[in-house]
Amino acid sequence: MSESHEILYQTQLQAGSHWSMRVKSGSALRLTDVEGGANLGMLFYNPENLLERYNAPDTLKCQHTFRLTEGHCLYSDMGRIFCGIEHDSFGWHDTVCGTLNAAQTEQRFGALSYQQAHNARHQNGYDSFLVELAKYGLGKRDMAACVNLFSKVTVDENGYLALDTRPQPTASVTLRFAMDTLVVMHTCPHPMTEAARYPRASIDIALLAGSAPLPAHCLQSAENQRGQANNDLYHHTTCCQGAH
Repeated sequence: MSESHEILYQTQLQAGSHWSMRVKSGSALRLTDVEGGANLGMLFYNPENLLERYNAPDTLKCQHTFRLTEGHCLYSDMGRIFCGIEHDSFGWHDTVCGTLNAAQTEQRFGALSYQQAHNARHQNGYDSFLVELAKYGLGKRDMAACVNLFSKVTVDENGYLALDTRPQPTASVTLRFAMDTLVVMHTCPHPMTEAARYPRASIDIALLAGSAPLPAHCLQSAENQRGQANNDLYHHTTCCQGAH
């Protein structure tokens, strides 16, 4: 295993869980759907300016795409790139469907609280995000449309959305970060799931050693090159301000 793929830290996020971490610019996260059938909801924020956060419409619009996969970048609402998808064996990820709230989760799967089932409770994505955001002084007004990794949502000619439920065990995605980023995540069900029971697939999270710029295949388009230029300017001005 090369140095750039050595694991600095590794954990497994069980179904119905939430977590957050700060990832440094140049670092990479490798995310793996261990059993297949998991959903990983994610939000991104600038830890130095929490008003800057992931922008789903700009991410799709500037790259002329409906889905996310290898070579795509994930943008902030300031036109900067949080991270690029360096590697993707799954091939299609959703960023239009959002996340389930408590009422929707209870309607789908029934009520099952922590007091009743502990870690096997029926947790929902919306409250999971709020719990993590509260750790950084953020709340409901700071919520945004999220990314749902390992969830393939297609659209037909009439505009109807459908979730492809075929599992891909051990599918993985590697995100290379272009700026320091607060990453907020949960492993709660996707809003379009038709599962009869609360999904129980987990996600393996690995922080990889090494620091590298966005790979060339993430910067092939003129739009992403402009995004990278915005990052470069941001880093330059931030360093200049710090020097004084």
